[in-house]
Amino acid sequence: MQTTETKFKNLEKWEGMLAKCIRCGYCYEHCPMFKFTRWESDAPRGKNILAHGLLTGSIELTREIAEKSFSCFFCKRCEAACSSGVQITDIMLDLRRDLVELGYKKDIGTISTTDRSCARCLQCVRACPHDAREYIDLQGIVVDPVKCKSCGICVEVCPIEAVSIPLPFGTDTENLDQKAAEFLNSTESAKVICFACNWSYHPDIQNSKMPESETHDKEYEILVNLCGGRLDKNLLLTPFLNQAWGILVGVCPDGECTHDGNVAALKRVTKMKETLEALDINPDRIHLVQIPRGDKQLFQAEIDTFMEKINQLGPIR
Repeated sequence: MQTTETKFKNLEKWEGMLAKCIRCGYCYEHCPMFKFTRWESDAPRGKNILAHGLLTGSIELTREIAEKSFSCFFCKRCEAACSSGVQITDIMLDLRRDLVELGYKKDIGTISTTDRSCARCLQCVRACPHDAREYIDLQGIVVDPVKCKSCGICVEVCPIEAVSIPLPFGTDTENLDQKAAEFLNSTESAKVICFACNWSYHPDIQNSKMPESETHDKEYEILVNLCGGRLDKNLLLTPFLNQAWGILVGVCPDGECTHDGNVAALKRVTKMKETLEALDINPDRIHLVQIPRGDKQLFQAEIDTFMEKINQLGPIR
């Protein structure tokens, strides 16, 4: 059992805030990690409990515990839903600072990593919106585990795929490719894939799974890609290769994306429109919309409008 000799100097100031959590669980439905694993320890409430246990010495610090603390996509939807006003994101950042001082800082959680195949082109360093990456002679690309917000933009800009996120929680391109293909090939009425970042989409649209008898005629599927900046050309191409009629991309409004991912997404969608046009396919089959945080009515309205247009266009022939 860990003793109080292990100091969490940065975490100490949050002792009162940690005690404010009433364990209601409202944060669960908004957390992409919990929705993927269904583990209590991945939910914001669970992390709050772990942080309190580390601070009081009732929980032993292990690499597994540290990994939970370094796993977050910083959407802050949990804080918006918290009825007690617990600032869990800031708490986790200070816990990370303590863990770094204790030696936990490499290849852990959702912190992006760079393997030895890195060409040192420094594109990821220049693209990082949080200044979390730097090149250090003899060490290569080094990532600051406190500054890194796991937005994944560095993953998408790397020309040789040397950058990755150890624990993507289903948000990586490979997993999203698979989900898109499975939906389009297994649902008879499937027509559209909607890519939505966790900052702009409304989480309650996917919270519950309806019986298969009520979803067999579903025309669209919403896939959460965490940030529009993580959409690459291959991910935007996959649905069309699997007979999709169209793609809708939801991002944050200008000035609201903390990663400028909406700007990157617009560029990629524009490129895909040019590709479709070159293939004599209507470029309106891919469309980007900006959705303010939590505006589920607007998002659903945009989906409905896009589906009307797609149904008018019909399948790609």
